[in-house]
Amino acid sequence: MRLIVRNLDNEEVGDIELADDIFGLPVRRDILARVVNWQLAKRRAGTHKTKGISEISGTTKKPYKQKGTGRARQGSVRSPQFRGGATIFGPVVRSHEFSLQKKVRKLGLKTALSTKQGEGKLVVIDAARISEAKTKSLRARLDALGWDSVLFIDGPTVNEGFMRAARNLPKVDVLPQQGANVYDILRRDTLVLTRGAVEHLEARLK
Repeated sequence: MRLIVRNLDNEEVGDIELADDIFGLPVRRDILARVVNWQLAKRRAGTHKTKGISEISGTTKKPYKQKGTGRARQGSVRSPQFRGGATIFGPVVRSHEFSLQKKVRKLGLKTALSTKQGEGKLVVIDAARISEAKTKSLRARLDALGWDSVLFIDGPTVNEGFMRAARNLPKVDVLPQQGANVYDILRRDTLVLTRGAVEHLEARLK
């Protein structure tokens, strides 16, 4: 498929041919869900922790004798039924990460790109750079283009001035092509690729 290439002033500067096997796939919500869940699970810290009975400070003495009190038998004041006692089957420090096949991850990225293309929310620009590397200047250009929530994906390296101008803008993300991922593509409304990003993504996903 062929797409018009624009610049940040919304002027046409040419066109580009997009690979149908990367930007023209049908929407697979199941694949997108699997990859997003995999990504979010990997970023979880897993530092949640509750204390077991062996970690609770307190006496090991039996609270009162076994028989003759008319009360339920108790063996420890550190048991979970007492205030300040242990937590049974509580969370422990662990990794939430799980494995996902490389071909599924690759298909997920292709599907995310195809989804944006199918929704008409994929834009290709010649380069992600501005002459005046200021947030105010970039915000004015994005407002003129109607881009409120946008992800820019550049080639292997991102222009430093453009990165500085964009980093204080809410809902505006800038990534190099090697950082392209399903979660960030889907969480922003508009996906903007540079020519370099398209070339490297197609080489990466072929």
